[in-house]
Amino acid sequence: MLAEIITIGDEILIGQIVDTNSAWMARQLNLIGVQVKQVTSVSDDADHIIEALQQAEKRAGIILITGGLGPTKDDITKLTLAKYFDMGFRRDEETLQHVTAIFEKLNRPMIEGNRKQADVPEGCVVIKNKNGTAPCMWFENNGNIIVSMPGVPYEMMYLMEEEILPRIKLQFKLPFIVHRTILTAGIGESFLAAEIADIEDSLPAHIKLAYLPRLGQVRLRLSGTGTDEGVLKSEVQHYAAKLISKIKKHVVIDDDIALEKAILDIMKRRNLTLSTAESCTGGYIAHLITQHAGSSAVFAGGAVVYSNQLKQSVLGVKTTTLDSFGAVSEETVKEMAAGAISHFKTDYAVAVSGIAGPDGGTPEKPVGTVWIALATRDKVFAKRFNFGNKRIQNIERSAIAALTMIVNDLNQD
Repeated sequence: MLAEIITIGDEILIGQIVDTNSAWMARQLNLIGVQVKQVTSVSDDADHIIEALQQAEKRAGIILITGGLGPTKDDITKLTLAKYFDMGFRRDEETLQHVTAIFEKLNRPMIEGNRKQADVPEGCVVIKNKNGTAPCMWFENNGNIIVSMPGVPYEMMYLMEEEILPRIKLQFKLPFIVHRTILTAGIGESFLAAEIADIEDSLPAHIKLAYLPRLGQVRLRLSGTGTDEGVLKSEVQHYAAKLISKIKKHVVIDDDIALEKAILDIMKRRNLTLSTAESCTGGYIAHLITQHAGSSAVFAGGAVVYSNQLKQSVLGVKTTTLDSFGAVSEETVKEMAAGAISHFKTDYAVAVSGIAGPDGGTPEKPVGTVWIALATRDKVFAKRFNFGNKRIQNIERSAIAALTMIVNDLNQD
């Protein structure tokens, strides 16, 4: 079964808000065996919406629409759907009672625009939106299902989980889809593909391999489709094991989680602690780590030491080291990492110093030069990296390189 997602709103097309709804919906649909054929974003224009619906019905049997259901004049989805299906309007009394109760609870007066939230196209099935005033509307047309939902994420998510997905599962006989993700680091996508080409070529037609690269990491995702879930899981596991065996030295974890989360999990199991000493990354490594719940079990803290003065006073970097080798050097980052171990009393510390750009480079140390050091209580080593001339990318690449150094060292134990 194929689905298409249509998001409606000028605010999406001009970049005022980011469309997170589509990504979330696509994941949920995939879990129940529905493949998303296309995601389309359209403006608040009736002709544009109608054209998108006409094209979507040619491609997919399930069309999910979000947005444009508010009480203001720019919310035209409901009117456009009535025009598309050639329907009049009726006032849904249950929706009206629900909207009235919300305004009474808030002790706010209801105007006619709010009452019109209960007006729906005559031929739709109304699905109560328990978290808002705009009802969800379910249409069936030429064997296709078209569902219109509010664009507010938490309203849409509740409707999808509690109403839409269960109805879809009841209405269609859906295949099982099984995924297995392997996180690799320290090897480029093309080199990785060359190493596992024989395994990829041996995959049966119902199991696909996808490469998902991202700044120093590549996720390998095996996706199998079939009617027998048990057999499918066994097949996907078989090929996942073959991949892991072939590229073991590059595998971070056999799971679909972030690199830093994998590190946290490994270190927590081993009762290890971690600290950071950051210059050019400005705390970005610490941010990546602390965005995960439970990170305090591993992460003790960190220092953002942008200036040489702070490198000296906080981490104990020697003046002679900075004078002789500069802030962006092997010697300096080693002393930063060792200083973090001493100051924060952790088992591991990672230090980063570099030239993020766009200026500040020299012929000897061009923009994109980054030194990263990893220290434990009995060793410290450093590595030089040469990234590009894009500041934000250099910061992100530096963070991923630092995390990769940590996980590589952990995997040697």
